[in-house]
Amino acid sequence: MKTAVSLIGISAAIRSVEEEVDQAARSDAKVLITGESGVGKEIIAGLIHHRGSRRSGPLVTINCAGFPDSLLESEFFGHVKGSFTDAHRDRRGLLESADGGTIFMDEIGEMSLRMQALLLRFLETGELQRVGADRHVPTVDVRVIAATHRRLITHVAAKTFREDLYYRLNVIHIDVPPLRERREDVCVLLNHFLRLFSETHQLPVPTISPDAMVYLTQYRWPGNVRELRNVAERLVLRAPGRVDLATLPQEIVRDHDRTDAAEDMGKAASVTPTHRVLFERLLSQGASFWSEAYEPFMARDLTRQEIRELVRLGLEHTRGNYKLLVTTFNMPPEDYKKFLNFLRKYQCHVPFQRFRMAPAELHSAREKYEASA
Repeated sequence: MKTAVSLIGISAAIRSVEEEVDQAARSDAKVLITGESGVGKEIIAGLIHHRGSRRSGPLVTINCAGFPDSLLESEFFGHVKGSFTDAHRDRRGLLESADGGTIFMDEIGEMSLRMQALLLRFLETGELQRVGADRHVPTVDVRVIAATHRRLITHVAAKTFREDLYYRLNVIHIDVPPLRERREDVCVLLNHFLRLFSETHQLPVPTISPDAMVYLTQYRWPGNVRELRNVAERLVLRAPGRVDLATLPQEIVRDHDRTDAAEDMGKAASVTPTHRVLFERLLSQGASFWSEAYEPFMARDLTRQEIRELVRLGLEHTRGNYKLLVTTFNMPPEDYKKFLNFLRKYQCHVPFQRFRMAPAELHSAREKYEASA
């Protein structure tokens, strides 16, 4: 796996991920990387390995979704000759191959309960037993990094993912935000990939017209960085020299048109913003922030901006008092530090100072804030 020197981007979110990678690289603790498909979880795993003390050892990657259950066991643990059809010789597994280094288990959430039990046994004892063997092979020293696009805690509740394995893997948790939540990185990433593919295909680096860049920046990027990379290669091949609206992929143009239409309909209908609906629910119905805002945010049903706006409304209500905000949002007082840590980790923290003023001043400040938003 070719590994980047650092993450590409200028957003606060990606800089936060970079810091978490550095922290993870300082130890051999297990790491769980989460995020939507295409956000670059494999790149994160590679950075952790190559910045850590195991950089001279192997980095072995396996996609758990790419094998049926019967073959996945053999891939992990190896097998002995004659243990199943086509087992014509002894073969060591990927865990043995990763001895002294790191194994990256991508899409760990696709693993069956039986395989989860086998993996848990290895994590607890370090012992390996090849398929068809009657004895263990010597203990191996492997760092484990796992990744998934699924929300594993939901699968734990549904009994489709083992709780003990989840907590065994989730020592260090790095959540990689989707590209739509860090749009300031789109231009930087696009220019990087345009240069890369221009060099690969021996073509000039195309320039992007201002209108086209607006469309590219506002696009939702459901395939995240992987999709952006593919679009960049397509633009190098289709539009050497200059990219304008006529040469943009149709899915980007259609998405922009749909967004404009939806915004117009929203304005016409005067729909109450999500954060204000949530605020009223927390205040009047006694609902908890953890169930009404935190869980939907972690499931990516709420955006960072919506959480920030919810916190802003709360601070207006409490005159900038975060401790009072905790109880206002129906959390126990001892959750104060937990609440602040969550806000800071996901860049949802709102400075309290501007809310500690007289009502008239606060109203003026709010008008200025909303006018600049």
